Amino acid sequence: MGKLDHLLQKNRDWAAEVTARDPAFFERLAAQQAPEYFWVGCSDSRVPANSIIDLPPGEVFVHRNVANMVKHADMNGLTAMQFAVDVLKVKHIIICGHYGCGGVKAVLMGERHGLVDNWLAQLYVIQDKYHALLGACESEQARHDLLCELNVIEQVANACQSTVVQSAWRRGQDLSVHGWIYGIHNGLIRDLDVSQDTPANPEASAYLGNYLGKAVTATGKALLTARENDIVTRATIRTSSPDYMWGSVDGA
Repeated sequence: MGKLDHLLQKNRDWAAEVTARDPAFFERLAAQQAPEYFWVGCSDSRVPANSIIDLPPGEVFVHRNVANMVKHADMNGLTAMQFAVDVLKVKHIIICGHYGCGGVKAVLMGERHGLVDNWLAQLYVIQDKYHALLGACESEQARHDLLCELNVIEQVANACQSTVVQSAWRRGQDLSVHGWIYGIHNGLIRDLDVSQDTPANPEASAYLGNYLGKAVTATGKALLTARENDIVTRATIRTSSPDYMWGSVDGA
């Protein structure tokens, strides 16, 4: 018996169960895929896209990486995004982070793990950008949760500024970009209320305004203070950062 025979058996059992429930399911699935959603999520094994939004195969096109990043130099991620938008004509791009993210923890703790440190470089930029806001948190847990949320917002901004999304909007394609965060501790997704569906180029505070209006981290301890609100409202974009492109999208 092979070491992975139990997985093959699980596959056979699953296929039989699906077929018994819906005899034509795999025939329809083989004919085409027409998902409405492109999911950018974390590679974490505890955050399987289809399972947590209860959608069957064929309903969501998925791209996952460490810390759910959208990078303008990541040809893998951008290729998946372009295929989803230009070929599959998805209507929604969902950037979904999660509390308890190991990538976020590594950045907050200053841990070094080798090659992945290069991948997480953008998260260090985000941490530095919001150092005052993060520093106002009352606990390490609150700081971790907040950086998980801020990372999602930054990735929404990156997606919106990609040439893939900008081009889709300019040709009038129906496309929205959303920022969600998933709670591994309770199985629930929270909408961070930073959705965008136009080619407008807002300031960072425009993205953060809706989020801050009802921001509660996973601990649920307290709303962000007026002082913290002011910190972000007055925040300026660091256009010198190669990982953050609010200016011209020509290089995206």
